[in-house]
Amino acid sequence: MSLGPIMMGLAGPEPSAEERELLRRPQVGGVILFTRNYESPRQIAALTAEIHALRDPPLLVAVDQEGGRVQRFRAGFTPLPAVARLGELHDIDPDRARRCAEATGWLMAAELRSVGVDLSFAPVLDLARGVSQVIGDRAFHRDAAVVAELARSYTRGMRHAGMVATGKHFPGHGSVAQDSHLELPVDPRPYRELEGEDLLAFERMVGYGIEALMTAHVVYRGVDPAPATFSRFWLQEVLRRRCGFQGVIFSDDLHMGGAGGVGDMPARARAALDAGCDMLLVCHGTEPVAQLVEALAQWNNPVSQLRLVRMHGRGGEGYEELRRDPRWGEAVRLVESYDRPHTLDLM
Repeated sequence: MSLGPIMMGLAGPEPSAEERELLRRPQVGGVILFTRNYESPRQIAALTAEIHALRDPPLLVAVDQEGGRVQRFRAGFTPLPAVARLGELHDIDPDRARRCAEATGWLMAAELRSVGVDLSFAPVLDLARGVSQVIGDRAFHRDAAVVAELARSYTRGMRHAGMVATGKHFPGHGSVAQDSHLELPVDPRPYRELEGEDLLAFERMVGYGIEALMTAHVVYRGVDPAPATFSRFWLQEVLRRRCGFQGVIFSDDLHMGGAGGVGDMPARARAALDAGCDMLLVCHGTEPVAQLVEALAQWNNPVSQLRLVRMHGRGGEGYEELRRDPRWGEAVRLVESYDRPHTLDLM
């Protein structure tokens, strides 16, 4: 059975009978986990093993484990600093910032792989322009070239741990004040300005071989009236043709306020798939997933299916074994060293 285009959320720390039935449907291709699904490393490892055992090829299991404000698994996992700390370090010592970024990406991915998670939706490639509160310190830096430099090191670390990377939120969420979880942000700038600023980090990361990108529920009014998630111009013309991106395109959560103007859930899903998304996040509730399973009963995109299969995690040590690995201890020490404010003052 191939992987379908729906990535669904679960209500609690183990799937209900209804959720298990939906996970077996061919229109579903993955699960995204949240804090509501997490109790302990042992429990989450059992949950991912159960999810993977339901299908062949296994369903993808993903989580947002960026660090800072967005770290879904905490107890039993290393506290990760917001990546803005790496940007601050880069302003003082670029070489050390790159080393720390690679160590952080490895540590984040290695810990997740140790409990069976395939993907973390990271790194954030948006710019820290001091405009967007929802992005804020989730962004590495205000300079797109620095963002790409640090993200390249971060994703190198992820790959060494057996995890591919997903950059977000294409083509850039850092320059709008509105929170797309609640409403539809509008960026009025023309394409030429976006190309020289927000878009630059994404273009460079495509050149560096990033495996996946996640879209922004943002309208770029000077370019296209549709939000980027639902825009053939942004996903097909810019991302696929001009940038040459061949990886997976994930939509951001279709429940978000920024997606609401497109219509009901089936309408949103069809619009995102028609625009060029390969996988759609539907993070809350079984009813909308059941609606999409029916609405997408005839969906078939062999190219998307091939892209998605390549997103599975590879290898990785078990949870206890990882903590006996000297690389883990060294990475933890590096992360702790740049997470202390006084460290930057003394360097």
